Order: sequence, then structure tokens, then C-alpha cells
Amino acid sequence: MRASGVILAAGRGERFGGPKVFAELGGIPVLLHSVRAFLAAGAVQELIVVAQPGAETKVAALIGDLNFPVRVVTGGRRRRDSSLAGVEEARCEYVLIHDAARPLATPELIRRVLLAAERHGAAVPVVPVVDTLRYVENGFLSGRPLPRTGLSAMQTPQGFRRDLILPALRETDEELPDDAEALLRRGIPVATVPGDPKNLKITYPEDLLLLARLL
Repeated sequence: MRASGVILAAGRGERFGGPKVFAELGGIPVLLHSVRAFLAAGAVQELIVVAQPGAETKVAALIGDLNFPVRVVTGGRRRRDSSLAGVEEARCEYVLIHDAARPLATPELIRRVLLAAERHGAAVPVVPVVDTLRYVENGFLSGRPLPRTGLSAMQTPQGFRRDLILPALRETDEELPDDAEALLRRGIPVATVPGDPKNLKITYPEDLLLLARLL
């Protein structure tokens, strides 16, 4: 076990109506689903939970009774800032960065990403895009086609060698769509592994109903 798990729980949840990580899913807070998945995976030797400024005490109270090395650090205004805070706190050779808003990530997925990261230096889970995609301009469909061949939807956790992702995050002073983007901008290849269609991200309150059914 040479990896640190970094769980990003610092989002403001503006479209959700508040922090998503404290909402209940299946009778427990959303954040605890990700924490339990990492513990069950047996793939990391420590967890760093990145909390929203001002919510550190509340997050610490949620995870305080775990018999496992867990530390809470303060996140930033942007995802990049929160990822950097978590990776800087991590002490292991590899880091697995995960969105707490994806509470149905499985232990199998976590292990799959770590194995690929150990082999390639960086790896992310992806799910092929199956829907037809088109641009919309001024409320109407554009005639420009967008072939879906080769398109994939990104998921987390995303796994990296710490010595690759840390300098990449430090030198990027702008928002990133995901952490792999920091490496891609430096020309560093990122491998892919099969994601999980059930590993959905909570964005709106109604998403909880769907995840509850999947759970």
C-alpha cells in the first residue's frame, strides 16, 4: 500500500443548494460513502479529506471515529486549489484524488485505478459516451456534427504518481476541469481504465433520488 486517498469535499454546491457532502444518502452523509469505499478497497494507507473553509470541524466530526489515519485540510475557492491542498498533505508515492460528490465509487474501481497508475504513472476511469452529442446555438441545434467515436466521460478517483501531479498542480494557476488536465497540459500521458456507469456525480437535489435507487 503506497497510496494516499485524497477526497475532495470542499465544493460549495451552488446548484445543489448547499454542500452536497452533508446530505444524506441511504441514511448516512454523502461523504461517508466515499470514505467507506476507500477503507474497503484496502488500497491506501492514509486518507486526506479536503473540507470547505469553515466546515473543517464538521467534517472532522463525521470521520472522527474511524480507526484509520485520516486528516482534514482546508480547501480553496477552485477545484485546483483543493486538489493541491490535498496532494501537498499526502505522504505516499501515489495519490488517488476523488470527488466526494461521487458516492457510489466501488472498492474495485479504486483498486483498478491505482494498479493502472502504478503501471503508467497516471490513470483515470472513463465511460464511453453513448448519447448523440450536438452543439446548441441560441436555443437551436447547430448543424455542426460532433462525432462521439473516441469520446469518453471522465470519472474519479484519478490516480497519479505524486511527483508528477504535485508540480503540475503547482504551476497551473487557473481552474481545471479535472486533475488529469494538469498533466495533459505538460504533455504527460494519462492512461484510462474502465469506469463504472453507476459512479455518478451529484449535481442537483434530484440526483440523490437516482443514486438512492442505485444504492
